[in-house]
Amino acid sequence: MESASIHLQHYRLYINGEWIETEETIPVTHKYTGNVIATIAKASRQHVEDAVTHALQTFRTSTLTPSERSDILLRASQIAAERRAELELSLVREVGKTRKDARGELDRVINTLRISAEEAKRISGEMVPLAATPGSENRLGFAIRVPKGVIGAITPFNYPLLLSTHKVGPALAAGNTIVLKPATTTPIASFLLVEILEQAGLPKGHVNIVTGSGSQVGDWMLDDPRIAMYTFTGSAEVGTYIKQRSGLRPVALELGNNSPNIVHEDADLALAAKLIAQRSFHNAGQACIAVQRIFVAESVLDRFTDIYLEEVRALQVGDPEHPDTDVGPMISEAEAIRAEQWVQEAVGQGAELLHGGKREGAVLHPTVLTATTPEMKVNCLEVFAPVVTIIPYHSIEEAFAAANDSAYGLQAGIFTNDLNLAMRAAKTLEYGGVIINDVSTYRNDVMPYGGIKNSGLGKEGPHYAIEEMTDLRMVVMNLKP
Repeated sequence: MESASIHLQHYRLYINGEWIETEETIPVTHKYTGNVIATIAKASRQHVEDAVTHALQTFRTSTLTPSERSDILLRASQIAAERRAELELSLVREVGKTRKDARGELDRVINTLRISAEEAKRISGEMVPLAATPGSENRLGFAIRVPKGVIGAITPFNYPLLLSTHKVGPALAAGNTIVLKPATTTPIASFLLVEILEQAGLPKGHVNIVTGSGSQVGDWMLDDPRIAMYTFTGSAEVGTYIKQRSGLRPVALELGNNSPNIVHEDADLALAAKLIAQRSFHNAGQACIAVQRIFVAESVLDRFTDIYLEEVRALQVGDPEHPDTDVGPMISEAEAIRAEQWVQEAVGQGAELLHGGKREGAVLHPTVLTATTPEMKVNCLEVFAPVVTIIPYHSIEEAFAAANDSAYGLQAGIFTNDLNLAMRAAKTLEYGGVIINDVSTYRNDVMPYGGIKNSGLGKEGPHYAIEEMTDLRMVVMNLKP
């Protein structure tokens, strides 16, 4: 399939419903060809302050009811579905996603907007039994959920449309306003999301976009005490920095992982190999919950490896705009070089390369390693690339211990036909999510998604994000006897 002609577009800041031009711009490139496909405005400190000022003013004066917020989000979901082809192609070009991956992201964006619309009508509090306490017989107590105010949202490059939606959708559903800073490498998706919300009838001021480097724009956002809460998806290092800089203000942090996936001796090996191979390298391995460490019982190691490698060899690598491509480029050649160096370093330390290791510009071919050791970067750090390691284990206790021997704790997967073992895994694996008979990469947008340890704080998923983005306010009524 030939690529459609690319028209160079320019995206300005979006503040209080107005598109604002700036003195400086930042280029956005096609991640496969390297060609510039757009430019974006670069915000100054004053732009950030203006965005927060208007967001706060809008929050204090907004008259949108829960029903109206729900209607806007539902219309946005419908518009996203109508603009699917445009949105998918934009993701293919600015992120380097394959068409298959872009299609999956759009499915989830549409669903997340719809779920957020539904949750806008379900926000409720709870009764508190004050009268059960002696001396409070005439007290009536209940707690209500109220929006926090201005939410500062900072999103990553790998799922720019979906992860912006996971922050903006629940924030709007809860009655907050937002200042959004997308990744400078993939900002177009966030601008398109705002266009969709505007088209859906969202009044000005509820969502504002400021673009620029995290070290500047992100810091200016952190410096502004009027932002009530920060929600961030990205690296553990930046998440730690945000937590330190945010003071007593709450944060929701969705950070990294080096996802373990356990294949036990009683597992359906064909199913395990197929699912793990399909999801090891989607989005070029650039997902927080992408498969990274594959622990396989020694008794089935050879059989699993043979089936798995057969599935991996069948993956098509190359131009992400071609509909048959399974693995496209990484976000940049620099990142592909970094991952390639990690692989070469592991091989130099004794690891065996079973497949891949080849790099062509920003494209790193699916890479499978074995005979690795725990201290190798490809095991102990988040590789965030199409690289996996196969690690044999003797006993399930050994597999659990190795899986837990990590600074991260986002999601883990295990393949087994033993129900008792599955429940042991759910209780033993130190992760925010344990996926049974599927890969760690599984995420349904309704579920509470978030990790422990260096994988972050708080939960996403519209219902759970709304809980993070609202305050529980206690109300006590002293009634006459």
